[in-house]
Formats: sequence, structure tokens, C-alpha cells
Amino acid sequence: MMQNKDDLVAFEFVKDEILGKRGTINRERYEMELSLELLGLKIRQLRRAKDLTQEEFGKLIGVKKSQVSKIENGKQNITIETLLKIIEALDGKIKLTIETGAFSSVSKKPA
Repeated sequence: MMQNKDDLVAFEFVKDEILGKRGTINRERYEMELSLELLGLKIRQLRRAKDLTQEEFGKLIGVKKSQVSKIENGKQNITIETLLKIIEALDGKIKLTIETGAFSSVSKKPA
């Protein structure tokens, strides 16, 4: 089913109303959790494409099967070291973007 632009704008409006505008702590936390969930889904998709079980994949990256499951379900934060092992095991590449000012509403103590 195709979504039109108004549906997407309306969803952004709802997120703004419920979670706050982008840059607020609650909104950024939500976006981060969503990103982790999407990352986990992508990891699962790529692992399955390589025809690896969670146990086999865990051995490749040095973690237990249960941790692979948690990562794929967005239930566990992972270290950069583990993420790099995952990307290497999947023969993938990663891009990292760091944006500043995301938490500009948080007061900063003077130095």
C-alpha cells in the first residue's frame, strides 16, 4: 500500500506532539531506540543471507547466541568493537555520521 506525503507529515507531527521536537531528549532517545531496532533487523537479514544460525554467527563475532538474539531484536546496546566485528563477519561496510547540537536544549555548565 502506498503512503502519500500527507501521511508521513502527519506522523512527524504526531511524533513532535507526543515525543517532542527533534533535538529534545525524549525525541532523540526514541530515534536512537528506533535506529537500534532497525540495525538489529538489518543484522538479522544479512546473517540469514549468509545462511548462518545465531549460534554460528555468535561464534564468529565472539558472543553467545542469546546476545545475537538480543542485538537482532534491538534489546541490547552493543559496543563499537562488537559492531565492527559484526560488520566484518557480514562482509559489510559501515558509515558513521556524528551530528552536533542534537541535545542543544540541555543546559551546559560553564567550563
